Amino acid sequence: MDPEVSVLLHCSAWRGLLEAQVQVELSERFNRQTDPALERHIEEVWAERVSKEPWLFNGAKFRLHSFSLASPGSPPSPSVCPSLKCPPGSLSPQRPRLDCAGNKHAQDKHSSPKGEENLYDSDSTVLVMHEAAQDSFQTVNRLAHQQEKGDCAAHSHCCPASSEQKQITMVKASSTSGHNASKDITADLPSWPDNNINLREASPLLTLRLGLTCYKDFLGTNWSCRVEELRKRGEAEFGESLALLAQPLGVGGVLCTFDGQVVLIRRSQKVAEAGGLLDIPGGHPEPKAVCQGQGEDQICITMLQQRQGAVVSELFSSVCAEIRDEVNVPLSSLGEPVLMGIALNHTSSGRPSAEFYVSCSLTSDEVRKLYWQGGVEAHESTDIVFLSRTDMLQLDINTPLWSELCPSAKGAVLLYQQVMPDRSSPSPTEGTTPENGSR
Repeated sequence: MDPEVSVLLHCSAWRGLLEAQVQVELSERFNRQTDPALERHIEEVWAERVSKEPWLFNGAKFRLHSFSLASPGSPPSPSVCPSLKCPPGSLSPQRPRLDCAGNKHAQDKHSSPKGEENLYDSDSTVLVMHEAAQDSFQTVNRLAHQQEKGDCAAHSHCCPASSEQKQITMVKASSTSGHNASKDITADLPSWPDNNINLREASPLLTLRLGLTCYKDFLGTNWSCRVEELRKRGEAEFGESLALLAQPLGVGGVLCTFDGQVVLIRRSQKVAEAGGLLDIPGGHPEPKAVCQGQGEDQICITMLQQRQGAVVSELFSSVCAEIRDEVNVPLSSLGEPVLMGIALNHTSSGRPSAEFYVSCSLTSDEVRKLYWQGGVEAHESTDIVFLSRTDMLQLDINTPLWSELCPSAKGAVLLYQQVMPDRSSPSPTEGTTPENGSR
């Protein structure tokens, strides 16, 4: 049991969720609680940090307040709160509900009144024909790989062009660099072949309740030396230990190559967190990408409420953009992201991160070559490592490699092991040890 990380939500019943199966609800009610004394403390922490690291940038972030997971036709379940003490690979022990595997959890003593929506909740029923989704997923990857090799023409009848081919448009702002310039990216991801199921019209199964926060608030709450005091105050004053914390929602991607290798990158010693440790590509979905043309301090909930579909698209597309920027893999070689669940990083007071599975039509050798050519964020890592699917499934706290993983990577590994989004797809080659990505 690793105290650094735990799983808040996993979607193993569906082997992950697609973008069409996720929706968001945005409200100022989902922002963190505050008072003048806390705001002064946040400003003091920020001023001290910026004096030492003047390149820091205060970007807006989405705050994960709560979530609801239910099958269509089922009434919303009462909201519940994430525990910060749940074991790895489990849902937080809270009020009675069903997790994605149908396991009932014990009741938490801090139960909210019926209908209250200021905490996390989960209630699920096995629903979707995900086997068909996975078959489509693998067909996309196979044909995309053939196209990369120049021999797809003979098979073009298998995967006709779709008028609904997904287009991603992103404008990103980094919260840890001094570059305030936006990055505009437009690229097409492979469309899903018609397999007698219209996955794009699937009813949403997961609702994420989001507020707004920022990087400055994250440093002044989750990373504050007073975080334990803030948690106690939150519990005493609001009945929820996370009420005063920023809780910015991150994203991470388990990137799997065509030959069955999972991509890990070694973080630079110059990054703000977990320097020198192995990680998966990741970052944050950016509110600015949804509110294009607006300054960071102009973004508000009202703007986002008018663009809720774009918020979901940003959540899913941001993980692909991070993969492109950190690993230098083109978006056109990536499959559609599959949401495995949400992990909590306890080294930053339970900061949540949505972890995705993303397939790639390139081999590990091709990915390695692209990585060493350098991407937009090449400075954030120093090496690339490949791990077989078999080894990924066997990783635990007792394996030597576990101690080299940063908390975000540990959370992604736990979710990959539970959800196994590619379990029906045997890899062409399986190694027994991590493969270093040296030149």
